Amino acid sequence: MTLLEPYNLPFAVALVLVLALFVIQLLGVLDIDFDLDADGDGVLHAGPIDGLLTLLGLGRIPLTIWLVVFLLLFASMGVGIQQLAAAFTGAPFDRWLAAVLAAGGALPVAGVIARPLGRILPQDETSAVDPGTLLGRRGTITDGVARAGFPARARVKDAYGQDHYVMVEPHDTASEFLAGDEVLLVHREGNQFYATALAERRLSPN
Repeated sequence: MTLLEPYNLPFAVALVLVLALFVIQLLGVLDIDFDLDADGDGVLHAGPIDGLLTLLGLGRIPLTIWLVVFLLLFASMGVGIQQLAAAFTGAPFDRWLAAVLAAGGALPVAGVIARPLGRILPQDETSAVDPGTLLGRRGTITDGVARAGFPARARVKDAYGQDHYVMVEPHDTASEFLAGDEVLLVHREGNQFYATALAERRLSPN
């Protein structure tokens, strides 16, 4: 059984897409982040699907990295499913049935992997500044729901007006932030920031 067999076509295509994403990122011509624009200010008000997006890990790491993780899982699970099918039934599954099964398995696993990756990967920054200089600055949750142990992405402007995207958890473990909430960065541990809701503090306008 080889990857080039017709019944493995979806998984071969997935690996080709991984290679294409790698080459395009290497050339620096693609810069995709999970910042869906729903109301003109770059904030996604996802409503009922917000929890699902968070569960899948979307928003915890850049979309291109999430896609690479998902596609690699999809391809490896798909080939494994076909090998098991051939071993137990004497023939692989239909390629589209195998693709559905592989996608169903890869989605939740990608979400599980995204959480630790979000903690260790460098955050998307538009200029080279010390992340510590972002402390004390205001930010806006762009997507996801930030809870204790479950960070969400926030957009923060530095002293030069440049946007930075950081992962944020509530400083108060009983709090949570939703997409569109404004927060104040008050603490940092490595690449992880902790914030309080802006409404909890009386601040003068910038």
